[in-house]
Amino acid sequence: MSDIHPDVQAALDMARDLRHRIADMREKIDSIRARRPSPSGAVIPEVDAMGRLTGLYLAPGTVDRFDSAELVHEIMSAIGDSTADAGRQYRLVMDGPLESDEEEAVAAVPGSAS
Repeated sequence: MSDIHPDVQAALDMARDLRHRIADMREKIDSIRARRPSPSGAVIPEVDAMGRLTGLYLAPGTVDRFDSAELVHEIMSAIGDSTADAGRQYRLVMDGPLESDEEEAVAAVPGSAS
């Protein structure tokens, strides 16, 4: 038989569950990738949840088709759109609805507003 008080055991169980939920959330965030094409569709960047550029696709002939300023506009526009999409995906993960057992755990905390 365990010498741990039931309230302490409950707190330990809640901490373990929280660690698992955090690990699941980190996994979801790490898997976020956004690929939004440029206005012409010739440039497709890949951006992660932190807004880092992780890849860049240029359709064949893109460099020859645009002058420098146009190519910069295509690339920057696509990166901006991809970054915004990755940010939206990140917010969806972070602001996702609580599961019913999470709502009960929050409600059980003294002083919490539900």
